[in-house]
Amino acid sequence: MHLTEEPQKIGTLSDKTTIKFLFTTYLNIFSYFLFSLSKYFFLSLHNIFKIRKRMKKINFLLVVLAAVLAFSSCNKTETYADQLERETEAINSFIVKKGIKVISEEQFAKQGNTTDTTKNQYVLFPNTGVYMQIVEKGTGEVIKKGETATVLCRFSERNLITDTLQLSNQFLVFGPKVDKMSVTNTSGTYTASFDPTSSVMADIYQSTSVPAGWLVPMPYIALGRLVNASSKLSHVRLIVPSQQGQLNASKAVYPCYYDLTFQRGL
Repeated sequence: MHLTEEPQKIGTLSDKTTIKFLFTTYLNIFSYFLFSLSKYFFLSLHNIFKIRKRMKKINFLLVVLAAVLAFSSCNKTETYADQLERETEAINSFIVKKGIKVISEEQFAKQGNTTDTTKNQYVLFPNTGVYMQIVEKGTGEVIKKGETATVLCRFSERNLITDTLQLSNQFLVFGPKVDKMSVTNTSGTYTASFDPTSSVMADIYQSTSVPAGWLVPMPYIALGRLVNASSKLSHVRLIVPSQQGQLNASKAVYPCYYDLTFQRGL
């Protein structure tokens, strides 16, 4: 009897020891897990603070860099003299690019106030800085002294700084509208204004003032109407510096190249 009871007591103690061992083991594993997790958490938190600290430094450097660039930009602001020099360079570059032969007013007069288009001649008027090529004098008469005439115009306008066509009433959206202006000859001095109800130039630039450069050809061209097959519109090409140009060109200081046809209106 005693021999059969002893193994049962020993077995009970062994089970308790095993459970205690397993409990201790799992407790240690769980503790280690919590320790590792907390360590990772605090390391991550530390890294976050380090990153934030670095970001603050980076942001500060960016602010400093922006301030330096702004200051540098202010120092590099173009003066009016710089803009005029840039304009002159753009005109000269265009003349070279297009193979234009510039003639003087004296030579222009000797040629009967004409330019030879076969030689791509343009006459320079030094008092205005405008270059003009007369492609076709036109059919009709010049505007007489003391006369005010209605003049209809088709045009294209090219910005010589950007080398882009920026406005035209010869095609597309503005094709249906012909610019109408009233031109007066007062003892050889020409003044003009656009009709605000029929003018692309007035619509776009919000001004009825006709560019002074557009009036340079007036003493040399004939204005008439297309009444028969032999009738011709006066046709000129102009290089107009900003001071003789439209409102935007004057403000932003850029020259324009114009291709224009004129005819007398009713």
